[in-house]
Amino acid sequence: MSETATIDAERLRGWIGREEVATDVVSADLVAKFNATFDVDAPFPQTGEIAPRFIHFCLTPAIRPMRALGRDGHPLRGGFMPPVPLPRRMRAGGFVAFRDDLRVGDTIERIARITDVAVKRGRSGALCFVTIENRIAVAGRPVLTETEDIVYRPDGGPAGPGKTPPAAAPGAWSRPQPVSPTLLFRYSAITFNGHRIHYDRRYAQEVEGYPGLVVHGPIQTTLLYRYAHELRGAPPTRFRFRALSPLFDDDAIALHAEEAAGGGLKVWTAKAGGPVATLGEAEWD
Repeated sequence: MSETATIDAERLRGWIGREEVATDVVSADLVAKFNATFDVDAPFPQTGEIAPRFIHFCLTPAIRPMRALGRDGHPLRGGFMPPVPLPRRMRAGGFVAFRDDLRVGDTIERIARITDVAVKRGRSGALCFVTIENRIAVAGRPVLTETEDIVYRPDGGPAGPGKTPPAAAPGAWSRPQPVSPTLLFRYSAITFNGHRIHYDRRYAQEVEGYPGLVVHGPIQTTLLYRYAHELRGAPPTRFRFRALSPLFDDDAIALHAEEAAGGGLKVWTAKAGGPVATLGEAEWD
């Protein structure tokens, strides 16, 4: 019997439609730590100032006691998230549409809803994709909508067997983007992310089979969004992103960009001589 067949897909699909409501505050302290993590030298934030985009990744984290965490540092499955019987979880991609800005001092409400659960078979074995729609508002004012795609997969190396993807082409614009264990640790801290692949080198190498510490997908997404903003001089109103291959803390990483159809920008991360890691598309109204 295949591994895919042992997963009760119909039971997991019973989680479709479940909702979770959470609140949080866009504190000045969090904004200051976010800016410092992304190497922005700015005065201490004041109430009412516009908060940086993608700080919502740091808000309403899952807060669980230590006994309620799995071996990987993520909360145990069940409750809001379906109990997928696969040990490894990663953010596969997503889409964010911004309608307004968050501001320092805002109290936000996030309504999360599971919109799809799909079991498939990939080259690494069984895969389970969970799609979540997040709606974030302040005092009833919609601020952004995000679609989040989470993938669960079995053990067996970072990507499983298969062909090596081709090296990424250089963009019309590109620049080096240093990463370090300190950056990964700081980002894990401000997002309250206990996933051990980002800070526990021994676990990342000996248990999950990676050559080093894994650079968070949300770090790459945030860097690419900020790069598109820098190139165009205005923040994108829509941003789509997809994780294609991992990056590690000792990789020589660069950000790349080129014009896309419809007036947007295609942006991506890649290490020197390596494949596209995270691919994004920025659009403006």
